[in-house]
Amino acid sequence: MSPEEFREHGKRVVDWIADYLAGIERHPVRATVGPGEVRAAFPDEPPEQGRPFEQLLGELDRSVMPGITHWQHPRFLAYFPANASGPAVLGDLLSAGLGVQGMLWETSPACTELETVVVDWLAGLLGLPDQWRTDARGGGVIQDSASSAVLVALVAALHRAFGERGNRATGTLYVSEQTHSSVAKAARIAGVPPGNVRVVEQDPRTLAMCPEHLGTLLAADHAAGRVPVLVCATIGTTSTAAIDPVRAIGQVCREYRAWLHVDAAYAGVAAVCEELRWINDGVEYADSYVTDPHKWLLTNFDCSVLWVADRQPLVDALSILPEYLRNAATESGEVIDYRDWQVPLGRRFRALKLWAVLGWYGAEGLREHIRTGVALAAEFAELARADGNFAADEDPRLGLVCFRPLWPGYTAEQADRATGALLDRLNDSGVLYLSHTRVAGRMVLRAAIGAPATRSEHVHHAWHRIAAEYRDMRQG
Repeated sequence: MSPEEFREHGKRVVDWIADYLAGIERHPVRATVGPGEVRAAFPDEPPEQGRPFEQLLGELDRSVMPGITHWQHPRFLAYFPANASGPAVLGDLLSAGLGVQGMLWETSPACTELETVVVDWLAGLLGLPDQWRTDARGGGVIQDSASSAVLVALVAALHRAFGERGNRATGTLYVSEQTHSSVAKAARIAGVPPGNVRVVEQDPRTLAMCPEHLGTLLAADHAAGRVPVLVCATIGTTSTAAIDPVRAIGQVCREYRAWLHVDAAYAGVAAVCEELRWINDGVEYADSYVTDPHKWLLTNFDCSVLWVADRQPLVDALSILPEYLRNAATESGEVIDYRDWQVPLGRRFRALKLWAVLGWYGAEGLREHIRTGVALAAEFAELARADGNFAADEDPRLGLVCFRPLWPGYTAEQADRATGALLDRLNDSGVLYLSHTRVAGRMVLRAAIGAPATRSEHVHHAWHRIAAEYRDMRQG
């Protein structure tokens, strides 16, 4: 494809994306295909001869789009947002066009240094500790996901606890039932035995981790000759957006020299609003902290920012320098080589899209986006409570509302089955998309609000459909 052909077709693709976003409400929220239907629409072998790009776009419309669940739809409420915005898409396009490999400072200095700029900017916007800046002892790095972030944090924590040769089979990790499954997966990848992952009790009211029980487990493991390696506290759990008491947990971790990793993948970005910075109380105790601009901060996937209070354990754990990567800049010690801050060697120029978002919206625009999501969640919760047929959060956690239909005269098991049937009816309608979780053994529904296109009328439309389907089931 020549530059002129790229110019022509590139304009067509940008127009396609703009038209898609402008008309996204015309699509059913959830994909309308069954298993195997998309694959069946394509031949078993690739084409022998190339085809015009117009034909490829035609195939996209005919064969791919029916299998798309529309995460940017204003009534997509099933999972935490996966925000995409114009500036982020264009930043990603610039990254793809430049096609640089940012594994070392030497391989594209701007790829590294712009990343240090934007992660420091974001740390300031969130009010994070000064020592987490890249011009201090710690620093930030863009990972592909919070799952990768917790893996590298665990590898660093293991290295700090055991060095190269210690008996890592004695290392223990600490989570709650609300902790994301990526921590257990990271433990498996890092070679921590499954039996060494401790589950800390949670407050039955707030669903937050209990620092007292954490202290009991740490003390028992320490007395038994085990090494408490890492505790994961969560700010905004995936299931219910519960917020662990980071300060109290951090004080326990300090006593036993356990690495404190704070998973703020969903909720951390809310701290751009000063009135929401209470969520980060105690983060100065953390050894690592992750939040995802690709969830709620208008930056399309993948863009997860991990900060560490001290970069040395991370670099010591992950740095391997073969001869073919040696260069004067690395050996001078004056530069950051982000290959030492992640699992893979190669890395994309992700900083461009975060830079584009921060530059286009500014701090004021980002705050407005978060505040809108919080206000709409409160509006949804009020509609649910006012209905009388549903139990809902009195005080929704940020942009997530957990609510439960009431089924008078039903046993708990019957009520859960009815709630599941209601969920299926709603999601099959194409009008909206919800998900569920379990709280205290009961099935509850989740409405996660935060898509850039979602407005008050979408919240009301979604709620009216929920209430109507419930009434129809009750009458049937």
